Amino acid sequence: MKTPAVQNRSVLITGCSSGIGLATAELLRSRGWRVFPTARKAKDLVMLRNARFQGVKLDVTSSESIDRAIRTVLEDNEGVLGAVVNNAGFGMPGAIEDLSRDAMRHQFEVNLFGLQELTNRLIPVFRRQGYGRIVNVSSVVGRIALPFMGIYSASKFALEAVSDVLRVELSKDPIGVSLIEPGPIETRFSVNCTTQGEDGLDMENSRFGEAYRSYFEKRRSGGMSEDRFRLPPEAVAWKIVDALESPRPKIRYCVTVPAHLGYWAARLLPATLIDRLMVAKVKKRFR
Repeated sequence: MKTPAVQNRSVLITGCSSGIGLATAELLRSRGWRVFPTARKAKDLVMLRNARFQGVKLDVTSSESIDRAIRTVLEDNEGVLGAVVNNAGFGMPGAIEDLSRDAMRHQFEVNLFGLQELTNRLIPVFRRQGYGRIVNVSSVVGRIALPFMGIYSASKFALEAVSDVLRVELSKDPIGVSLIEPGPIETRFSVNCTTQGEDGLDMENSRFGEAYRSYFEKRRSGGMSEDRFRLPPEAVAWKIVDALESPRPKIRYCVTVPAHLGYWAARLLPATLIDRLMVAKVKKRFR
């Protein structure tokens, strides 16, 4: 479907402390976009300023922070904004039975609820000005669930559903909605996952305790089987560029071989076969 071009090439990008968000900010700036990158921590905002960005403080779990960030951007950009790239997100590993309600809720607050509240605040701006693009960074695990990352997968499945519905609900509006589905990317995600798991899981009292220790060591050291497929964050950034600049942006953009395989597996393989493949993967990983 053809979508009106972004006339004011300005974009708000969440989660720009490193990785995909920072790479996207740098690439879009090099292409003439006015970029408003966001970060939650003071040290990351300093890093953005040192990189000559106009960093914006944003914690997507706080409605007040979302309000302040949007107000700051619109006041500084004459009340308009061309696009939003919802990249902020995190995953806490662990068997579902080992995750507390707070741990499950927090992943949804960051990966879905805060993202959508921010987007909802911007939709009237896009509608009023007659153009706008919404790009949601999902994951291959939003198409095919990954054991020991079940709640993270659930939050990304939910993001896929919300994005599909939003695209239809906005079909009469001049607003594009695209999903980016990366596989393994060279970012701090694996190390951050390990830290989250080690800090948040009661490994001493879990039946998966030894498996967690092995799993986290592999994540930290680069010993995961999917590491050989990793691409740099710029590979994702280029897909985001296409979603923002193409007159006919795609609904979904897969990035990396595992992402393409996951996409087709979810569409074509029966659930029983996917289960067997996942069981074999878990056995191999944890012996």
